[in-house]
Amino acid sequence: MKGPSRKQAIVPTSDNIKDTIMGEANAHIFQTNMLLKSIKSTTRAKFIHPCPGGVSINTNSVPNTSDLNTIKRYLKSINGTGNDEVLAPRLPQSKSYLKITGIPYIQPNSNKLTSDDITTTMKQLELFEPMNLTAKPRVIKASPKSDMTIIWFNIWDSQNGSKAKLLINHSFNFGRYIATIRATNMNPGVPQCHNCWKWGHSTFSCHAHGSKCQKCNSPHKLEHHRDLA
Repeated sequence: MKGPSRKQAIVPTSDNIKDTIMGEANAHIFQTNMLLKSIKSTTRAKFIHPCPGGVSINTNSVPNTSDLNTIKRYLKSINGTGNDEVLAPRLPQSKSYLKITGIPYIQPNSNKLTSDDITTTMKQLELFEPMNLTAKPRVIKASPKSDMTIIWFNIWDSQNGSKAKLLINHSFNFGRYIATIRATNMNPGVPQCHNCWKWGHSTFSCHAHGSKCQKCNSPHKLEHHRDLA
């Protein structure tokens, strides 16, 4: 599916600053174009409209870094705006969908793998430094009887997926394990029950009588697996 046009600069601001900018939109378009001309840019602002979390300035071409910096400099100079209330303009972003494989669901310390474990490791690795997660990673067992997990995570990316391409098929250490990043389609929205470990319903709506073991799917809890398996 085609994403939003890249011929625009999205400027995150507070609601108050958004109202200030929109109140004299024509004047701000004129002044922005005067500054763009002064740096010999061929990019021109066409109109401003509000968007979630800020404003969007539509342009006649895709703004480059110099154009975005010029737009930022002008908006910060508007009376009533603060230097910390107008963030750096950016081009529209899309989501790239990725997954991590090769990590056991139960860790050597007998604890279940959590999204916080994944996030902490990502912050420690140079591979993930330029990436911004759209939300916390999702940790799901590969199948009810599997010892392995799939970690679904999404990143903010350009429309051609340039950031995702830097990650796909790369491997990294997760403790003693070697994890690998794969491309995927949109993350599955089907819930998995943590009581019976079946797909299609949540733990709170489970009608199973008693819990099942994550390792062998027998009618006992994980902590009793060694005694009863």
